[in-house]
Amino acid sequence: MQQRFESIEAVVDALTPDYPVYCLRPAALARQAQRFIALFPGTVLYAVKCNPHLLVLDTLFAAGISHFDTASLSEIAQIAGRYRDATCYFMHPVKNREAIHAAYFEFGIRDFSLDTHAELEKILEVTNHADDLNLYVRVAMSSDKAAYSLSGKFGVPLEQAASLLVATRSAANKLGVCFHVGSQCMNPDSYTNAIGLVVDMLATTDVKLDTLDIGGGFPSVYPGLTPPPLGAYMRAIKKTLKSHPSLENCRIICEPGRALVAEGGSVVARVELRKGNMLYINDGTYGSLFDAGVPGFLYPVKAIRPEGGVSAEMMEFGFYGPTCDSMDVMKGPFHLPVDIKEGDWI
Repeated sequence: MQQRFESIEAVVDALTPDYPVYCLRPAALARQAQRFIALFPGTVLYAVKCNPHLLVLDTLFAAGISHFDTASLSEIAQIAGRYRDATCYFMHPVKNREAIHAAYFEFGIRDFSLDTHAELEKILEVTNHADDLNLYVRVAMSSDKAAYSLSGKFGVPLEQAASLLVATRSAANKLGVCFHVGSQCMNPDSYTNAIGLVVDMLATTDVKLDTLDIGGGFPSVYPGLTPPPLGAYMRAIKKTLKSHPSLENCRIICEPGRALVAEGGSVVARVELRKGNMLYINDGTYGSLFDAGVPGFLYPVKAIRPEGGVSAEMMEFGFYGPTCDSMDVMKGPFHLPVDIKEGDWI
């Protein structure tokens, strides 16, 4: 059930919820999508896995996002079934044969990523060596300027990519290279360096590149984690592209997730118990607050007590989620009123 409210306080006052409430701000989502489209020098794909809620997808689509980075068959089906004019890219580098078959033959997907010869052969065999495939070789990149790496699991090392590029070029209608500089990337130069490494790698082959996918990683703002403005990233990318003549006729795409939607939503959780400076709340790392637990992001927090009267004095707290798992913990520190107690909302 979806309801509209003027503020978070109004949500708590009307619902007094004993369950976590997921709050979305469509205007903020649309504003960020339009800003990203205006600044990026190419095609913007939304990474559906970041938040597949229908209100999020509908808002982004209405704001001009019609290309989607889909990492599973269920995501492809969701997008294809809802937006007739949308384009999906199957950008998970390891896909099972059934998913490839359905994507190609049932949903008309033509864009696939890969990072091994085995995955290339799998795609070709399942599609009967189709001649209209757009194939993207994912290369591994350093993620030392990001909150956490996305290259440990996927991506062919640059020094081993040449043979895969040549093989993929011979099979592809259009050849792309994709990379990911890591989630919550804090330095625009990470994109500059990554693009330069791709250009250097291509110079060692006779391969013609049709598309360069610079991935995601664009950051959002968190307490204690304030990145440069989005414009600084875009200026660095544009300047780098202009400095490499070999990319002059290359299509450029990106796959933002967090940067599009993080500031367009929040969650309201209730305090169930207080033990000193640890609060037991009814949401956690297995729910909406994964990033507050595993990478340890400090979310902005605010105490809500409908009857008012919370103290102006603040102290540091940590959170325990509702599961029995000892990993369901968010250490913080989160700054909240010293008198926060059971029954308050955050």
